[in-house]
Amino acid sequence: MADFTEEEIKGALDSIGDLKAPGPDGMVHVFYKRFWDIVVRKITAEVIQFLKGGEMPQHWNETIISLIPKVPLPDKVTDLRPISLCNVLYKTISKVLANCLKKILPIIISDNQSAFVPGCLISDNILIAYELTHFLKNKIKGADGWAAIKLGMSKAYDHVEWSFLQAMIVKLGLCQEWISLIMKCVTPVSYRVKVNGNIGASFAPGGGLQQGVMGYVIPDLPLGSR
Repeated sequence: MADFTEEEIKGALDSIGDLKAPGPDGMVHVFYKRFWDIVVRKITAEVIQFLKGGEMPQHWNETIISLIPKVPLPDKVTDLRPISLCNVLYKTISKVLANCLKKILPIIISDNQSAFVPGCLISDNILIAYELTHFLKNKIKGADGWAAIKLGMSKAYDHVEWSFLQAMIVKLGLCQEWISLIMKCVTPVSYRVKVNGNIGASFAPGGGLQQGVMGYVIPDLPLGSR
């Protein structure tokens, strides 16, 4: 909970890709990076005001859901994937908070959760699964039997309940000011869907995190189907 600095904000901005998905205003990170000497005072003041406990303006957390192709010539809806287009300021704030959280992650994340451990790959878990399967297939002796259970897991980010997230952070012992910042980033989000250049009406989710897009189920339909 030390005071946030201009260097932290600039570092967070620089760590995000230049041409990452633009927000509703169409602006991308490279603009802020190239003209940092012009926008530094305004951006820093706005971000620090929020990080000190201020309210987040509603349009900062306005997110556009758009579809981008997964293949060169998409023919079905499943050939597209949804992405969330967030404002640069919102992404910068969340990156600043994430960088602070990284300092204590080794304390609260176990070693086998490799997706959250720097230097580890989530694909390492696939190798472990293969080794365990190989062991089960080749175990033909002994009184004790072993079994494997295959579970179909939905995207965790899309189904997180906000009340659970808050309760979990409280249980970890983080201070109330930090919890308030996290929940202010998560709960006031609103979405609009962009299809063929047209943006639909705004709607607010009741849960989920912006890593995913709230667990939409996309049917295997030809493009153009309704």
